[in-house]
Parts: sequence; structure tokens; C-alpha cells
Amino acid sequence: MSNSTYTTRFLCLTAVMAAITCIATMVIQIPIPLGYAHLGDAFILLTVLFIGRKSGIWAGGIGSALADLLTGYAYWAIPTFIIKSLMAYFVGKIAYKDDACKLFSGRTLLACVVGMVWMVVGYTVAGAFLYGGLTQGLASTPGLSVKAVLNLAVCYGVGALLEKANVRTFLATDRKGRA
Repeated sequence: MSNSTYTTRFLCLTAVMAAITCIATMVIQIPIPLGYAHLGDAFILLTVLFIGRKSGIWAGGIGSALADLLTGYAYWAIPTFIIKSLMAYFVGKIAYKDDACKLFSGRTLLACVVGMVWMVVGYTVAGAFLYGGLTQGLASTPGLSVKAVLNLAVCYGVGALLEKANVRTFLATDRKGRA
């Protein structure tokens, strides 16, 4: 069990980021066709980029699905869990090279854009299934696209502050201060 990647530290950081993702999703909700726009995706991206791929997958899926359950969109919880978990997976798969990623690199920007495009496509397809047709699903695409751009901007703005505060180094050290 000591070689497990699911350490107490991993579980705690993932739970905190799931909670932050849930709160960021719930606090500001701007209605768009078939749902709402929010800032939760920025925190999914930040989780992947600062804490790690697995944490981002779990925190993104659980935090976003929980927000749907708590805000009256329970029928979206399962599609949301799948879409947001895969979004984090794609971002992590592309952004990380040799088990590291840099916030301000072309690779990371590409990863975040791919993740956001997946989110738009995923919700468009899920909306088509849930509401009975591609036309209905496509109604949400413009709002989802604006949400994606806004979340990218927030991710990079908050990420720049986290880099300046040296949070990545803090997260890489254990409680005794060792890297």
C-alpha cells in the first residue's frame, strides 16, 4: 500500500480541489441554453497543471458532478462526470512531458484548448441526447464556447499568480520541507 499513488496527501489535495471546483461552479452561474456557464473549468485545469493528472481527473469529475447535483441539474451529473474527467485526462495527457508541465508553454496552451474543445463537444453531444436532437444540443455551443475562453483566461490569470507565489514548489515538498 505504501507504493500507492493514492496517498493521504493525494486524497486531501484532490478533495480540496473537488470542493473548490464545485464552489466555483456553483457561485457564479450564467444561464445558457441547456444549462449554465461558470468558472469551475478553470479550477479543473489548474488542478491538472499544478497538482497532477490523476487529481485533476477525480477533482474535475466529482466537483463538477456534485455541483450539478446541488444546483438542480441532477440529470446532468453523470454526463458531467464523464465529460469533465475526460477533459482533465486530455489536458494532462498533452500538457505533461517527462512528468512535468510548465504553465506558460505552447504544449500546455494546446492541452488546455483541446480540453476546452472537448468540453464544448461533449456537452453539445450530451445535450443532443438529453433533449432529443442535435439542434437542441447545438443551441448551447455558442455559450459553451464563450465559457471555454473565459475559463482559459481565468486559468492563466490565477495560474500566473500561483506561479509568482511559488505554489508549485510548495506542492512538491512534503511536510518536512523536502522536495
